Amino acid sequence: MDDLQFTDFKFEEITYRTTLTRKFAERKPYTAPDPRKVTAFIPGTIMKVLVKEGHKVKKGECLLVLQAMKMDNHLLALTRGTVKKIFVKQGDVVTKSQLLVELK
Repeated sequence: MDDLQFTDFKFEEITYRTTLTRKFAERKPYTAPDPRKVTAFIPGTIMKVLVKEGHKVKKGECLLVLQAMKMDNHLLALTRGTVKKIFVKQGDVVTKSQLLVELK
């Protein structure tokens, strides 16, 4: 019992004194996704790259086709902008959360 470390946890203006599991205490903090960075949501293969660096894109425009589990997934621009950098080419195998395209 001596190795327990208590921490204050505030919820709705009430402060609780509690312990946290090691997994919870060491968790990666949440960061909001950046709409200018297009990442792979699932591991797969890049089938087509439909844009080039410097290309102006509209919100909802298809940037890439990612094939995963024998299905083609069209990755769309979440915001309008200009393609700053393309990190993949056709035929590349990508992992989950890998950065594919960055807009500026």
